[in-house]
Amino acid sequence: MTLPEQIIAAEKRIRPYLRETPLEYSYILTQMSGSEVYLKLENLQVTGSFKARGALNKIASLKNSKTKIVTASTGNHGLGVANALSVVKKEGTIYLPHDSSPAKVEAIRMRGIPVEFYGNNCEETERYVRTLAEKTNQIYVSPYNDIEVLAGQGSIGVELYRQLPDMDYVFVSVGGGGLIGGIAAFLKSVNTNIELVGCLPENAPAMYECIQAGKIIDVPEKPTLSDGTAGGIEAGSITFEICQRYVDDYILVSEDEILAAMKIVLLHHHLIIEGSAGVAVAALLKAKEKYSGKKVAVIICGGNVSEVVLKKLICG
Repeated sequence: MTLPEQIIAAEKRIRPYLRETPLEYSYILTQMSGSEVYLKLENLQVTGSFKARGALNKIASLKNSKTKIVTASTGNHGLGVANALSVVKKEGTIYLPHDSSPAKVEAIRMRGIPVEFYGNNCEETERYVRTLAEKTNQIYVSPYNDIEVLAGQGSIGVELYRQLPDMDYVFVSVGGGGLIGGIAAFLKSVNTNIELVGCLPENAPAMYECIQAGKIIDVPEKPTLSDGTAGGIEAGSITFEICQRYVDDYILVSEDEILAAMKIVLLHHHLIIEGSAGVAVAALLKAKEKYSGKKVAVIICGGNVSEVVLKKLICG
């Protein structure tokens, strides 16, 4: 099957277990940007994040395999895998960096899935768990570098096209590239005029710098509110070429711009969104002149925030 066909199949496979998330018109962002703005609310997904889609598609596609599953995650992917394991009744362990959000760790544990900690960042954790999986003959579920995971994330594109077929632009936060890669691959297959805008924090611009370099490189990072997009791109990742092919533009935003965007959504939509979702909102506002008068969808990729970030949102 082609990638768009795989994405359509993934949408059908996961549909009985996950929500078709709403698309909400944003009066405030329409007013502030001059575009006609709609928010795709993946923060209302069953795990509070889009990551539930890719994880479930991957694990459900394993069918009758009894092999144990492992993964590495800063939180949302781990939560997605935990949810998928509970849905399909498989065994597995979630490995997390030591600095993972306590709220996300607790959410994983509540689903009854074992959690282990290794490393100080997601790259260290991923390398360790990949090696562990090979040595112990377990199945490693990548957060992004897996075609079935990417196809699951692309199911958002299937829903979005049903909900807003005449959209002009889609703003998507970018970490490993699985989310924007899946959405872009499907949308470009049905309408090549829809443009995809990759949105990244200035403090963690891995995919942007790799695209500029024309190859996957190591990119230094600083701490960011957008912890869900932090971390480098692993060598040989399938997402790099997909982003090269399908993503039309990239916008980098500051930490102040991310926080301001999160506060706008909280104040006017009464929704708590995480930093990675704030990145996409901030990118639209930063480049609003370019998109004025256009119909724009912004992917609100998640709403799982730590208590520390929640206090910063509410108290400043």
